[in-house]
Amino acid sequence: MAGLVVWVTGLPSSGKSTLAEALAAELRARGQSVSLLDGDRVRACISPTPGYDASSRDDFYTTLARLSALLAEQDQLVLVSATANLRSYRERARAISPAYFEIFVDTPLEVCRARDTKGLYAQSERGALPDVPGAGAGYERPISPEWVVAGELTPEGLRALTSALVKAASANPTLH
Repeated sequence: MAGLVVWVTGLPSSGKSTLAEALAAELRARGQSVSLLDGDRVRACISPTPGYDASSRDDFYTTLARLSALLAEQDQLVLVSATANLRSYRERARAISPAYFEIFVDTPLEVCRARDTKGLYAQSERGALPDVPGAGAGYERPISPEWVVAGELTPEGLRALTSALVKAASANPTLH
């Protein structure tokens, strides 16, 4: 299997990390080597810690795209769970990746606000975090993602998505 970057995007608290972790477990159960780059965890590893202003986000998503492409070039299937609220961030990742598969977790804003364990939306409403995608900052929905997850993903849906990822990685026999 050749390398593949799988970018899981959606609003904060949409279920990106949960989906990426479930996909990683399913792929590993099938014997696939998987790297999981969760945006929050990668952000915590970078020093100095990136900010959330426009310039810092651009730098962070460029770094995340480069890291995922680097791993994919080594025949890794790389799951990236990160909001990447602007299409340009995701388009840049697609352009530099040897193969790319975008998953949009299409969760309504009201649901994201209700399940927000970090309190990002409440902080945004108070003015403490003005740049939360979906609240103070915009979120540009993908135009034509390879897969859309709307609502809860059933076990059958997870298996179908996993099979689609395996097929996408297998369709890319040579890397540049």
